[in-house]
Amino acid sequence: MKSKFRHVALFGKYHAVVSGAALESSRRVLDDVAQFISRIGAEVVLEAGTAEHLGLNLYPTLKMAEIGQQCDLGVVIGGDGTMLGIGRQVAQYGLPLIGINQGRLGFITDIPMGQFEQTLQPMLVGQFEEEQRSMLHAKVWRDKHCVFDTFAMNDVVVNRGATSGMVELRIEVDGRFVATQRADGLIVATPTGSTAYSLSAGGPLMHPTLGGWVIAPIAPHTLSNRPIVLPDTSHISIEIVSGRDASANFDMQSLASLLLGDQITVEQSIHKVRFLHPQGWNYFDTLRKKMHWNEGGI
Repeated sequence: MKSKFRHVALFGKYHAVVSGAALESSRRVLDDVAQFISRIGAEVVLEAGTAEHLGLNLYPTLKMAEIGQQCDLGVVIGGDGTMLGIGRQVAQYGLPLIGINQGRLGFITDIPMGQFEQTLQPMLVGQFEEEQRSMLHAKVWRDKHCVFDTFAMNDVVVNRGATSGMVELRIEVDGRFVATQRADGLIVATPTGSTAYSLSAGGPLMHPTLGGWVIAPIAPHTLSNRPIVLPDTSHISIEIVSGRDASANFDMQSLASLLLGDQITVEQSIHKVRFLHPQGWNYFDTLRKKMHWNEGGI
């Protein structure tokens, strides 16, 4: 059977790859996947950064915007961090993504590397499950001017300085005062991000189809400050009241240094990330496997 997708872009994990055996292994994996997709009848291109850093020149290359405009599928080979980075960039184009796991956890890159051929083939001919994941749109405001503007698939995290004590944060939701919290920081997480840092801070697991965010304090001074789930239509504002050298992280991949009086606003992005999963995939199977829950059944 011929591929349902005509123009497939490959994205690789290369930021942590320097040289030697790791570099050669990454090259070989991408080439194997590219050849497999080509045999099914799709045209394959490599994302330009992937091709440059891995030294691959066997396939045409496109930049991210060109991929979004010209391709009808993206295949990401790496871990969840790689998928987060690609997902944020291509969401505006509506490009669906398939993840082949070359990392550790694999919550959103769910095809095992050793099984990519038997799993990918039926997906390429149209046998897959599709879901859409929401994103956060975050801004940093200073003296009423926006000084930082970005998106996050997992979370927005406000942290205290590395050498200072707690940070004091004033939190508002939809213009209404919620609380002033003293803590090591605060996490605003999507359902996708509920299995990341928020989980370590005591936040709940959220099914990815839920329309909500979770706000979770990090090591709060007052133990009654607990995680809270809000509608994803909420507009969240976090103001730095006190604390030196505070910062904000967005999916732990971009960073903004904060000053007293700065405000971080978080709301729902107009874009969603499209994921394709193997037919029969469900979220609970992923949780059970990745979190090592008891798999016994009746």
